[in-house]
Amino acid sequence: MAGSTVATPVILGPLLCMAPDDPNKANLISTIMFVSGAATLLQSTFGTRLPIIQGGSFSFIVVAIAILSQPEFKCPTNLDKITDEKEREEIWQIRIREIQGAIIVASLLEVFIGLFGIVGKILKYITPMAVAPAITMIGLSLFKKSAEYSSRNWYIAILTILLIVVFSQYCMNVKLPIPFTKDLTTGKLIRYPVFQVFPVLLGMGVAWLICYIMTVTNVFEPGNRSRTDVNLKIISNTLWFRFPYPFQWGIPTVSLGAVLGMMAGVIAGTVESIGDYNACARISGAEPPPVHAINRGIFIEGIGCVVSGMFGTGTGTTSLSQNIGAIGISKVGSRRVIQASGLIMIVFALIGKVGAVFVSIPEPIIGGTFCVVFATVAAVGLSNLQQVDLNSSRNIFVIGFSIFFGLTISQWMEANSGIINTGSETLDQIFTILLKTGMFVSFFLGFVLDNTIPGTLVERGLAPTTPQSTDDQENDPENDGKSYKLPFVTDFIKRFKLLKLIPISPTYKPR
Repeated sequence: MAGSTVATPVILGPLLCMAPDDPNKANLISTIMFVSGAATLLQSTFGTRLPIIQGGSFSFIVVAIAILSQPEFKCPTNLDKITDEKEREEIWQIRIREIQGAIIVASLLEVFIGLFGIVGKILKYITPMAVAPAITMIGLSLFKKSAEYSSRNWYIAILTILLIVVFSQYCMNVKLPIPFTKDLTTGKLIRYPVFQVFPVLLGMGVAWLICYIMTVTNVFEPGNRSRTDVNLKIISNTLWFRFPYPFQWGIPTVSLGAVLGMMAGVIAGTVESIGDYNACARISGAEPPPVHAINRGIFIEGIGCVVSGMFGTGTGTTSLSQNIGAIGISKVGSRRVIQASGLIMIVFALIGKVGAVFVSIPEPIIGGTFCVVFATVAAVGLSNLQQVDLNSSRNIFVIGFSIFFGLTISQWMEANSGIINTGSETLDQIFTILLKTGMFVSFFLGFVLDNTIPGTLVERGLAPTTPQSTDDQENDPENDGKSYKLPFVTDFIKRFKLLKLIPISPTYKPR
């Protein structure tokens, strides 16, 4: 989660025309943590009720980059000469309000999909061959940002990468003893797989410590972006306590092109989350989530994204697959633990200095972390092809062409901004944003090709390979596990037969 939380202000900050030492970067991180904590509480209590963390989504960031690269959002040439604080704030707030409006309106699609139970219908057409290239492109689209921040000091960036790789891969089975604890069966100290659960945080922390030592010993000269005192001004200027609130940056603005582009991020996040629900249920030992739980989960995620837009996080929220893996490692699949985590995030979000500390991380460390995190995102996209027949020339073409052409078109559009001229400013904006978003291009190509080129269900990875609940089980709410029933109100809802028709109701009976 650390990667997605830090990524938003770090990546979008320069595009928003924020000053490098602007304390509002810390406020952005605090806002993301606050909304993520609230969304986690909502999802684990009223959504799927699975122990799953909600956090910032990279798919929204990719679209936000395309939106902010529009000519009308280019930073003023005299930006450095503007000294009036209110004027500087208005410059970046105009831009984030455009992102807010796009997220709010686009996320209503996810709310609609969950509320009316459209998930099952769209999954017949949004296949692994469409989803895999889209999610893969999220990671690949951000390679320039990884290189940009790593280039501040490649030695520190590579050190960060090596630390994360060593902790996550080579030390994954090393368990460290926890002081003042005792295993009731053996009487020995409890050992915990710290390196496997927190490899990114540990890698960043050790690299940060090394940079601090290099700073106090003046190995890094003043002005070096690897110094830990470069952004100290942000920490000193950030308030100790601050409560995020809706529309804190002003009233959002809405444009059609930005909304359509952001919908691509919404769809990618929706499909990925459905897979996360099933994975979380399997790892935590729960039965497969019934239809009403999946519908409700997507509905709550949509609400979370709308709230993210209202608060102005610069991104939406989604289920974090990294934390699902942590359940399998720690063997702790308790809903209460996740709810406590959500509360902790909210508390930390209210302490402004916490966000400021994250912003003060030296840029090469962030660059190295991005190299690992974004590479993992790309690999997660490819993992959607597990059931697809990769010996099929048809599939090889669809996957390869969708990814390659998505990368080609988005990079070409970025280098030739303003080349589209339809005679309509609105159409120009729509086509430019969509084509600059490699994730959308790859998704669109995968969607069209996989649904039009002849292929068997087995070949396309659509044939059921795992035991599913029977129709009788799905249609009988008594057979649904207690894990997915809403707290306090399920018995009350059962009294009303009409509620069986509502897809998010725990008594819903799919026809």
